[in-house]
Order: sequence, then structure tokens, then C-alpha cells
Amino acid sequence: MNEETFDSLTSYCRENDRVCPQPPLWNDLWKLLPERRQTGSSWEPSLPLILGAWHHASNLDKMARLSYHIRWAEKHGALKEIAVFLQGLTEEQWHHLGD
Repeated sequence: MNEETFDSLTSYCRENDRVCPQPPLWNDLWKLLPERRQTGSSWEPSLPLILGAWHHASNLDKMARLSYHIRWAEKHGALKEIAVFLQGLTEEQWHHLGD
């Protein structure tokens, strides 16, 4: 199996008009990100666009935030774990363009 990269995982996440994992699963993914920390009233990395933000964020915003989470995972040595999680999701567990 080839070594996963940011680009290959991001491409995978956009296949079949995927946008991001469904909210509960996106939260699970965020919890897998290493070195999360609260900074004042916000978090690093930024929270997934779920709960109140879900209906206000565009699909492009959601895709950008997921890419940010993938980049965070890459920079903190967790890309393989995040790839396994994302690639293990069924199509029904993804939010798609047009949903």
C-alpha cells in the first residue's frame, strides 16, 4: 500500500461529491487529532463545522475545514490514523454536494 499524503487523502475525501463526514463522525475525527488545545474561547485546531455552524457554513467552508484537519493530522504525525478513519466511512456517513 502506498504511503498516504495530504494530497491523496484530500482527493479521496472529494471523490463522489463528498464534502465532509456527517456531524457526529466529524466530531469523532476531530477528537482523534493530536495536540488539540483550547486557546481562550476557541480551539486549535478549529472545531468541525457542526451543531449551529452546520446550517450556516457552505459546502466549500466545510471542505476547507476538513482539509485543515487533514493538514493538522499530517503536521502532527497522525495522517495514517486519520486516513484509516476517513477511508473506513461508508458513503452514507459522508455529507455530499447536493445533500
